[in-house]
Amino acid sequence: MCGIIGYIGPRDPLPILIDGLKKLEYRGYDSAGLCVKNGGALHVVKKRGAISDLESELRGRDMPGHVGIAHTRWATHGEPNETNAHPHLNGDGAIAVVHNGIIENYYALREWLTREGCVFRSQTDSEVLPHLIGHFYEGDLERALLHALQFVEGAFGVVAVHKDENRIVAARRGSPLILGVGEDEMFAASDVPAVLDNTRKVVYLHDNEVAVITAGRYAITNLEGAPIDKQIHEIQWTVDQIEKKGFKHFMLKEIAEQPESLRNTLRGRIKAGRIKLNLDVDPLAIERVIITACGTSWHAGLIGKQFIESLTRIPVEVDYASEFRYRDPIVRPTDLVVAISQSGETADTLASVREAQSKNAKVIGVVNVVGSTISREVASGIYLHCGPEIGVASTKAFTSQVAAMLLLALFLRQERGLALDAGLLESLAALPALAEDYLGEARDAFEIAERFQFAHNFLYLGRGLNYPVALEGALKLKEISYIHAEGYPAAEMKHGPIALIDHDMPVIFIATRSQIFDKIVSNMQEVKARKGRVITVLDEDEPNVTALSDYVIHVPRVREELSPIVNALPLQQFAYAIADLKGLNPDKPRNLAKSVTVE
Repeated sequence: MCGIIGYIGPRDPLPILIDGLKKLEYRGYDSAGLCVKNGGALHVVKKRGAISDLESELRGRDMPGHVGIAHTRWATHGEPNETNAHPHLNGDGAIAVVHNGIIENYYALREWLTREGCVFRSQTDSEVLPHLIGHFYEGDLERALLHALQFVEGAFGVVAVHKDENRIVAARRGSPLILGVGEDEMFAASDVPAVLDNTRKVVYLHDNEVAVITAGRYAITNLEGAPIDKQIHEIQWTVDQIEKKGFKHFMLKEIAEQPESLRNTLRGRIKAGRIKLNLDVDPLAIERVIITACGTSWHAGLIGKQFIESLTRIPVEVDYASEFRYRDPIVRPTDLVVAISQSGETADTLASVREAQSKNAKVIGVVNVVGSTISREVASGIYLHCGPEIGVASTKAFTSQVAAMLLLALFLRQERGLALDAGLLESLAALPALAEDYLGEARDAFEIAERFQFAHNFLYLGRGLNYPVALEGALKLKEISYIHAEGYPAAEMKHGPIALIDHDMPVIFIATRSQIFDKIVSNMQEVKARKGRVITVLDEDEPNVTALSDYVIHVPRVREELSPIVNALPLQQFAYAIADLKGLNPDKPRNLAKSVTVE
């Protein structure tokens, strides 16, 4: 959520700031703004809407300088407008601040600062920061920020400048922030893509760390001012990996990239009939597994539960991270907690990690972003290695998460002394090539989408391992096409949703071959008897199923354990196609952000 980019160096900051904001658009935003320091003055321009609107506002303006900060805002406190957009200034316009996160005690701080004479212009919680820093400013921005943050409760990634100082000061707690190290220039940003055109050398700030950057230098301390030595990381992926490469949208590109992302997730982890994972866990000591995640990652966790229980007989619970963190969960030292998050920055999932650690459980992460907060705070884990995912609606991260959860289940089984199914390992290793062949030819979902672009509701039904796939398919459609959709276990349809079914209700059945295939065929008959419009995901010719179906999406036949990955592919295509047909941008769905770093 929200995006930050800051620059200090010899170049004109404006094009660097604008380009950095564009690289962060995937995070979601509703307004944008920037501040350039010129001599002893700060020049601020803000605009509601797209970054292109901000560019239009800047056209013809002369804003020279060598220091600048910029921000894309996703509204939490206060409606999306220019006044609430960042950067925010203190009363005399000497300090400018951009902020990601939420100041939980902002109301009390705002009341106190108002009594001290500060005049607030916006409805945001973020505006307390420049006023608070200004209240403590005595000629040293770093010292003032350190003092101010002692009073702040909540999450922040904050970057500040002062009109009289040639430096940028940044701090983080709970909201990601990185430094980019260039030649005689420095960057601060909320994510790596913002700086990747300019440098591949980055420094990851941890919670409660403060950085001061000047042209070509940086220094980092804790909130008490004690110096901290930090490692510079070399980013291995390239700008080219986050470009569209001829695809209309990032989402379509990322759907097509899934064969490669699956290869990367599996690479080196199946060797000589064994699973190779570097996990700091004792599988024999695990009495229970708790999976915690949000959204799409939660769906992957539901599939992981079935993998682990069926392969190891270890009981598994799957929790929404947003609920886990607040219900004082019963967590024991013999529990293994698995936190799933594409970004590794999801606020609720990170809080769940810390909650579990405070209760002495062993915690591992399943994350994609190297160097993310969750990856640093867990003892060990599984990197997905599926590359940057720009589209807000997750596609390749989901299928890689499911593959990673199967690897984890197989690893736990192996380390508990149980034999692995060689056929399953062989099929898993061959899955990327199969997905590549399928995605290269599949058109069913696109063609059927043309007939349903004007539908108002959908039901997605599946059973067993494919019930979570039904949830995920419905979520994708909701996220990017704004059509109401619900996923259910197919048998639960009789306990309420069947009342909705009529000739206007499309129902998508995931009916690939499984142990309970006959049961889902019975559910299809119930829908057809009520004149529902049946769309079936099918992996082999079944005359009775075809007769019940108005439309069929064909997928390749795979082992049941791998069917969630294969079946997710056409559902992603279907959601994308409907959004595109409706003229919507699936990469930037309204009200959503890629990485939810606030509650």
